[in-house]
Amino acid sequence: MQTLYQKVNADRIVRRIEELAKCSMTKKGVTRLSFSRESEMANELVAQWMQEAGMTVRRDGLNNIIGRYEGKWPDAPVLLIGSHLDSIIEAGKYDGVLGVIAAIEVIQTLYENGMRPNNPIEVIGFCDEEGVRFHTTLLGSRAIAGNLREEELFAKDANGITLAEAMKEIGLDPFQYHTAARHPKTILGYLELHIEQGPILEQMNQACGVVSGIAGQSRYKFRVEGLVGHAGTVPLPLRKDALAGTAEMILAIEQIVLQYENLMATVGKLSVFPGASNVIPGLVEGTLDVRSIDDGTRRTALNRIIEECKEIAKQRGLVCEFTKVMESPAVLCSSRFIDVISSVLEERKMKSVRLVSGAGHDAMALASITDIGMIFVRCKNGLSHHPDEFVAAEDIKIGTSVLLDVALKLTS
Repeated sequence: MQTLYQKVNADRIVRRIEELAKCSMTKKGVTRLSFSRESEMANELVAQWMQEAGMTVRRDGLNNIIGRYEGKWPDAPVLLIGSHLDSIIEAGKYDGVLGVIAAIEVIQTLYENGMRPNNPIEVIGFCDEEGVRFHTTLLGSRAIAGNLREEELFAKDANGITLAEAMKEIGLDPFQYHTAARHPKTILGYLELHIEQGPILEQMNQACGVVSGIAGQSRYKFRVEGLVGHAGTVPLPLRKDALAGTAEMILAIEQIVLQYENLMATVGKLSVFPGASNVIPGLVEGTLDVRSIDDGTRRTALNRIIEECKEIAKQRGLVCEFTKVMESPAVLCSSRFIDVISSVLEERKMKSVRLVSGAGHDAMALASITDIGMIFVRCKNGLSHHPDEFVAAEDIKIGTSVLLDVALKLTS
């Protein structure tokens, strides 16, 4: 006779992930930005699947899609399970989405077998974790945590559309965003299954691991201003080339980061002006992302980076300015959740390997109001944020069954 976790339907999960992948602005990979036509299509599919799994469905004041499965004690604190439904440009199929669909499968397995946990469980598909469209990350989860600021409603996308305007376009009142906030006493905790986005589990030949914490992040925009000139007439020693200066700064950033353990820094975007082949660049705008599980290390390195970039600019006759976009501290997962996840892994004859997440997750935002736990699932070659991102169906089944058992242990 099959145990409950063996009844997890991996084929159904894979089929739903493939269906969601069609909700994309691009044919290459998945491009599904928040508050777009594609995100609304995805929400409709997810709502339908939640209903099929016996959940009542609603969307909150910031367009998070939420399915509720009642427990034996309806007034008891609710266990939240989920991840995000938005993507980067030309993403893979599994980032975020696997966590949402696996959570629906957990509930559907309970529903189809006539089981009710003691505590209610809610599955959440967060509206905007990646922050690609409005350059403000974790919008949905920060709204639920009550940490979204009204001024963020006026953040603009590449077409000059504000978040508030985008919300209105899909029928939301942007100034009701605060209604998404949840009271900490009403929440038992938050549990998230996610692809690892790294190579450690694959190197260990293991399907799942438990996350011990999430690295803190600092995101900045920077601006390097020089002087436009003719490419054929201004000698190199006399130039104030903003792009050449920026290139030196990027290499300096790399050298600084290499001096620390558990530190990452990325210059992920550059815009060069005026952007003509025969003109010396007079302005470069870019982004800087710095991450570490140690907040002190992150802050120290960040200060060194900014000082060094400004020194390089001074030596080249340039002006360099940094503007903070977002800063979030490192987050540790709940020891209670870690212990429960570890016990389930050990029951399945897996090592209770503890992993640090260098990537940000919605769990970061919810950690300010409740206990959090995360389960990582192995992905091929550790590849993520790429169209070739892949998770084997067998690993999906194992990961979802671990999620199921952890959820039951927490709500029984």
